[in-house]
Amino acid sequence: MLYLAGDSEQFPGSGMSTTDKTGPSPQHGRTDSDFSLPARRRSELLNIAKTRGSITVTEIANELAVSTDTIRRDLDYLSGRGLLMRTHGGAVPVDGFMDRDTPIGIRVNARATEKARIARAAAALIVDGETLIINGGSTTRALVGELGSLRNLTIVTNSLSVPAAVLPNTARGVYLLGGQIRQELQVTIGAVGFADAGPISADTAIIGVGGVSTSGFSTTMLEEATMITAMMVSARRVIVLADAAKFGATVLAHISSLARVHVLVTDARPPPDLMAALEEAEVEVIVAD
Repeated sequence: MLYLAGDSEQFPGSGMSTTDKTGPSPQHGRTDSDFSLPARRRSELLNIAKTRGSITVTEIANELAVSTDTIRRDLDYLSGRGLLMRTHGGAVPVDGFMDRDTPIGIRVNARATEKARIARAAAALIVDGETLIINGGSTTRALVGELGSLRNLTIVTNSLSVPAAVLPNTARGVYLLGGQIRQELQVTIGAVGFADAGPISADTAIIGVGGVSTSGFSTTMLEEATMITAMMVSARRVIVLADAAKFGATVLAHISSLARVHVLVTDARPPPDLMAALEEAEVEVIVAD
């Protein structure tokens, strides 16, 4: 069921590897003629989209010193080949050009407006006194900042940044799961539990993912998939937060089927095939306004 929140290898010819995490600044050491060739210009568009998380036609046309019509054609070309997802006025990366392996500092700023909307809509689903288990990610961190009106929450997380984002008087306890620290992602990877304390039992798991497809939810890091699955098992209710750029993506590690999740909070209606699969799996879909 769909709800609107508020209502009751290498790119051909580019020389750019998808494993590159950063790229040259689009204005560093180039002349205006550098991007007159379509292949080079499209390669740079992919690089900028991957690094920033989203691009707009007007901004990129100015940066690359070409017309807005040229950029629109380039984005349509890349979108038609599944390398970018077109949005109103621009595009966002898909299928690994911007994923959960990208450093958290970059992901926080990527699609920040959409993530803020998702965070507000998801926060409205939480009530006082709940025990929450939250995985690390830019959208889940945004959610924590929206919980300030709530009281007596217990928060368990593997995010190094979530504890500092919890507002005063919101939580009666904040617990950080142990394990290997992935500094670039600001998370720990390890067991979902604490020594000598027994299994964790949570009211709600709040989960960020790398991909949402008809086959289920996935992430780019194998060890993280195992940890997220354990988080889901520990909770009576599972809420997934995912912006529309994740739709249709199936990345390295499978987390769960759609049916394992109770609520998906997103910023746009899923495409028809995915929406039908979500409805069949009885996942409540909330589109944040």
